[in-house]
Amino acid sequence: MARDPSVFVHALALCESDDVGPRTRVWAFAHILAGARVGADCNVGDHAFVEGGAVVGDGVTIKNGVLLWSGVTVEDGVFLGPGAVFTNDTGPRAPYPKGPAGWRATLVRRGATVGANATVLSGLTIGRWAMVGAGAVVTADVPDHALVVGNPARQAGWACECGRTLPEGLVCACGRSYRLTEAGTLEERSSAAGHDG
Repeated sequence: MARDPSVFVHALALCESDDVGPRTRVWAFAHILAGARVGADCNVGDHAFVEGGAVVGDGVTIKNGVLLWSGVTVEDGVFLGPGAVFTNDTGPRAPYPKGPAGWRATLVRRGATVGANATVLSGLTIGRWAMVGAGAVVTADVPDHALVVGNPARQAGWACECGRTLPEGLVCACGRSYRLTEAGTLEERSSAAGHDG
């Protein structure tokens, strides 16, 4: 399969995968291995690494130094901050490699943000529009719209789809309004015209 001619790969990048979507940009010293899938309209920053078996959706921003290993799936519209690291093995030992059969899959849902230098342990799901704070160490699933910070990451509030932290009333300055369900999850209550997010 030939790579779409609109894909830009910097002369100092290494893109061994042809499964890269239209208009995606791969910058200097980034490395995308054969077997990785990267969607359309993505931006892959300097020194990012995408291993074969990783799947990246459309419109994803992968900032400098992000590490994505086999078994990590990133849905559309996700932002991965500089130096964010994902794992795929809960008990690595050099003399006893598990290989793909022993790795645990990680899923980052649509629109989520993983902040700079955050670490995401394997086998977890980061929910839609969730916000993982800079430097957080994610050791458990993150609900949709949750804001988590710290080591280990703990919920510190809720995040709007536009990226702002929601106030106590769950009405964002952008006009979106949310409510807590009986299950303790957040759902959008109404959509106002003219969101600025």
